[in-house]
Amino acid sequence: MTESLKGVYDIERLASRVSFGKTNPKDLLQLAATLGNVPQIKAILQGIGSPHLARLIGGLDPIPELAGLISSAISPDAPHIITEGNIIRTGFDETLDQYRLVLREGTGWIAELEAKERANSGISNLKIDYNKKDGYYFHVTNSQLAHVPGHFFRKATLKNSERFGTEELARIEGEMLEAREKSANLEYEIFMRIREEAGKYIQRLQALAQTLAAVDVLQSFAAVAEQQHLVRPVFTGERCLQIEKGRHPVVEKVMGAQSYIPNSILLDQETDIQLITGPNMSGKSTYMRQLAIIVIMAQMGSYVPAQSASLPLFDAIFTRIGAADDLVSGQSTFMVEMMEANRAIRQASERSLILFDELGRGTATYDGMALAQAIIEHIHHYTGAKTLFATHYHELTALEDSLEHLENVHVATLEKDGQVTFLHKIEPGPADKSYGIHVAKIAGLPEKLLERADSILSHLESQDTGLGSELPDRSLQKQPQVAEQMSLFAEGSENPVLNELRDLDIYNMTPLEVMAAVAEIKKKL
Repeated sequence: MTESLKGVYDIERLASRVSFGKTNPKDLLQLAATLGNVPQIKAILQGIGSPHLARLIGGLDPIPELAGLISSAISPDAPHIITEGNIIRTGFDETLDQYRLVLREGTGWIAELEAKERANSGISNLKIDYNKKDGYYFHVTNSQLAHVPGHFFRKATLKNSERFGTEELARIEGEMLEAREKSANLEYEIFMRIREEAGKYIQRLQALAQTLAAVDVLQSFAAVAEQQHLVRPVFTGERCLQIEKGRHPVVEKVMGAQSYIPNSILLDQETDIQLITGPNMSGKSTYMRQLAIIVIMAQMGSYVPAQSASLPLFDAIFTRIGAADDLVSGQSTFMVEMMEANRAIRQASERSLILFDELGRGTATYDGMALAQAIIEHIHHYTGAKTLFATHYHELTALEDSLEHLENVHVATLEKDGQVTFLHKIEPGPADKSYGIHVAKIAGLPEKLLERADSILSHLESQDTGLGSELPDRSLQKQPQVAEQMSLFAEGSENPVLNELRDLDIYNMTPLEVMAAVAEIKKKL
């Protein structure tokens, strides 16, 4: 089948060119070649013997009348340009064949006529010449005028010679000039008729294009499934997702099957959300993308990269993976995050799949953590969609105790002698560390800087008050303490500044009075 499809050109594009009257000879030759491969493709599908292929087999219309017309009319060496001739096959049109015969043999006819008249007249230097004014003529010098045959007629007189013509020479000349002028025009007319005839088959060509496209896709699915060892997924009516040893096909292709580590995914009837924790570069995003790709491949009819896969039917996939500013619209990474999260929350159903990767990282820590928790709770209580939520907010792992349909998973690591190895394996439970300093070490940051970061981290982990507490050594002690972030929604009835703001009658004040009042209040802050 693969070899048969190699002879199929972009028939949809060709059909479009036919419908708009834009085809050239090469297009028609490609169309004929494609139609010529259809019977073989049809025979291969019939040989499979599957009733599921009946619709495709029925749609493989070789359009033999059009294929035959093109094959018999268009020369296999035809050029792209339709006004320069050499388009139509010899034998297709009798008049065109005669013109070509004249063009091909006309010069020989003139040479034969010249030799014949030289022998009959005895004029040894008699020859036939040509110019635009007189056309073809016999050139006779004055010394040979006495030998000029009687059937010659004078065309022009020069100082030392005269030019003559004959009826036979005029006939040959007329045929050659006519052939030269009319051959290309006749080929153009014939080609236009063929192109117009091809346009009558446009609906059948478009239907054939769709069928061949479907066959091409299915053949591609089959070839990739065999080459990449994909398996047939099973769809169930239950809200249970189980993938054994799933793989990300693109990452696996780059890394090689030997080094790629597969991961299983289980979201049973009682589990809607997986909260994924683990270090950067450990494979959280790959794990999430792997699930999305497997779902998409399965629902488009392909086999999937896994040992086995049992899936529900999803009505949509919502993702927020990676950071991206929308500079044109003036939207920050965090704004884009919130807009995409909002779209998922409002449009997703319990039949949807949601993938959120480190949502909330684009703003202050407390804001981000609060939003992340609120989003998780909303999905859990109201949406019910199957969700993978990757985060560095380890505090969120405590949600497993209060949300019955949420479970913690993490990417496993191996720590030995101060060295950390990412195992890229998803295991139950929350991660115990972030290993951010180790990732910074991999990135090549200076050793002295890394040691300082490790010292600060150890101190922070031993304190309950966070960054505001006294730090060891020297460098960070000079920095101002980080104040606790003010809540925009806290009650402020006992704050005199807020009371004063509340009492301002701004609707009965001029802009200058409002500015002055705000300036006074600002002095009290």
